[in-house]
Amino acid sequence: MKNIGFIGTGVMGSSMIRHLLNAGYPVRIFNRTKRKANAVIAEGAKWCDTPADVTAQSDIVITIVGYPKDVEETYFGEDGIFSKADNHHILIDMTTSTPTLAKKIDAFGKEKGIRTLDAPVSGGDKGAQNGTLTTMVGGDEGTFEAAKEVLSVFSSKVMLQGPAGSGQHTKMANQIMVAGTMTGMTELLVYSKAAGLDLDRVVEQVGSGSAANWSLTNYAPRILKQDYTAGFFVKHFVKDLKIALDEADKMGIDLPATRQAAVLYEQLAGKGFADDGTQALVKLWWGE
Repeated sequence: MKNIGFIGTGVMGSSMIRHLLNAGYPVRIFNRTKRKANAVIAEGAKWCDTPADVTAQSDIVITIVGYPKDVEETYFGEDGIFSKADNHHILIDMTTSTPTLAKKIDAFGKEKGIRTLDAPVSGGDKGAQNGTLTTMVGGDEGTFEAAKEVLSVFSSKVMLQGPAGSGQHTKMANQIMVAGTMTGMTELLVYSKAAGLDLDRVVEQVGSGSAANWSLTNYAPRILKQDYTAGFFVKHFVKDLKIALDEADKMGIDLPATRQAAVLYEQLAGKGFADDGTQALVKLWWGE
């Protein structure tokens, strides 16, 4: 079996690591804050002190960190992945990042004979826990085929969307759709409450008709339980929507609904809810 390196042991990464361990893969890990890796270390993952150390002991290196700046540091920093990677490695960035950075990593890798993929995921914390993530991949077909078996360990749908950057573009399309369903789901609840309806009954019935969607099924029940813990952080969704709007500007297209969703989520983060889950959008109407 290939030795797997995994950098980033957050909400998503920890569950993905568990699936790899359960499938029998040796996994070396690094996280900026070691205590956040303690749980998966206890389950069999091996700690390394730097991304370079992870790379030196691995065949496939997977990264899922916070922001594009974190991706850049992880790959290009002094103790970064590229300081140890060579032509036997496959490097897979699963962070939701920019298509531009994905292309930069790919171009640098090609110069050194190193295979790379951009492969952001959708499905949130539940998808990661259940091994049912949707993984959207950009890169060369041969590299994709070599990595597909590993990606399938924690994914129910793995697809190559095109050359480097295509995975990130597909994730932006995904986030545009999520923005619409999250604002729709939130306003559905706000309207129904104001009308004096039983929210549980509304969610049950609307969720069985043409308005059914992933956000309504997965996030409305959390809201009704006042559970705002993060399956996906508000601060990361703000980041994603900014990337989507920046890319739209570059392509000369206007996305007014996505732009308004970004405004709402920026307001939510500004009120101190950046570390809540995206379902906390309802707090703009209902408070804490």
